[in-house]
Amino acid sequence: MEIKVLGTGCPRCRALERTVIDTLAALNIDAEVSKVEDIMKIMEYGIMRTPALVINNKVVLSGYVPDKNEIKNLLTKYQ
Repeated sequence: MEIKVLGTGCPRCRALERTVIDTLAALNIDAEVSKVEDIMKIMEYGIMRTPALVINNKVVLSGYVPDKNEIKNLLTKYQ
């Protein structure tokens, strides 16, 4: 599973990244997590608000930091 957190480094972007990493560990899911901070690369995904979460090259959310339960549901859905 490939996961990308899109964001310019704001506190919400860092919070999303931390929540994703913590949830992956809790679920014992092996995934490659990367952070995309380059605004030009972020724009390639067609999102207008950050933070955003991309799982296996599909944007699954943008514009807010979801709770751990929503992250858990997304990770298991796209696993």
